[in-house]
Amino acid sequence: MNRNLQELIELSKIDKEIDGYNPQIEAIDKKLLKSQQKLDLLQDEINSMNASIEDNHKKIKMFEEQISTLSEQLNSNAKKAKDVSTEKEMKALSLEEDIAKEKMSFANEEIERIGKMNEKKSASLEELNVELESLKVSLAESNKEAIEQKEAIENSKSSLFKQREEIASQLEQKILSFYEKIRLWAGNSAVVPVRKQACYGCYMKISDKSYADVIKSEEITTCPHCGRILYIEREKDEN
Repeated sequence: MNRNLQELIELSKIDKEIDGYNPQIEAIDKKLLKSQQKLDLLQDEINSMNASIEDNHKKIKMFEEQISTLSEQLNSNAKKAKDVSTEKEMKALSLEEDIAKEKMSFANEEIERIGKMNEKKSASLEELNVELESLKVSLAESNKEAIEQKEAIENSKSSLFKQREEIASQLEQKILSFYEKIRLWAGNSAVVPVRKQACYGCYMKISDKSYADVIKSEEITTCPHCGRILYIEREKDEN
């Protein structure tokens, strides 16, 4: 087999192996992103619940202040009642007292209702915080594992890059440039085998002459249909 062709085949295999790590890295990043998004959603839920509890505390405080104001009003009316001289004035004070008592009753009911609501929210909040801490621990472990996996991948890629440089340095610059140009559009299928007299890049059948040239492997032969570099798999390669 032509030496340059053999080196192009090896170079193509190395490039394919190097690029094969990209899906692994993407899968690692995707898993981390999914965990981070889950944690962020839980944190948003906790923040929203905290805000709701705080808002309820403000409502309770508002009703407590209202009760205090109404209580002062009732005390004031009680004092005024001593000086009332007419039935009309007495009815007016009595009406004010009834309204004040209704408002106080409503305010107390609301304080009780909101208080119970906050108790439930606080209980749920405790559970969410426990879940959040668990997710943080899990994410930290996943990050550590991801770093180790990526380091292993980078070490493997580094070794492959060295092999690639060695092979590339032995190739004629013209042939290397030719291969790189094909690889720009063909990717890792720049160099493909011929099987059953068909290019395994575009899967089109090649002519008898082209097939004979590929079998001889004396020169670099390209597919007449797609332009990929062709080669015949030897028994060792097939195994």
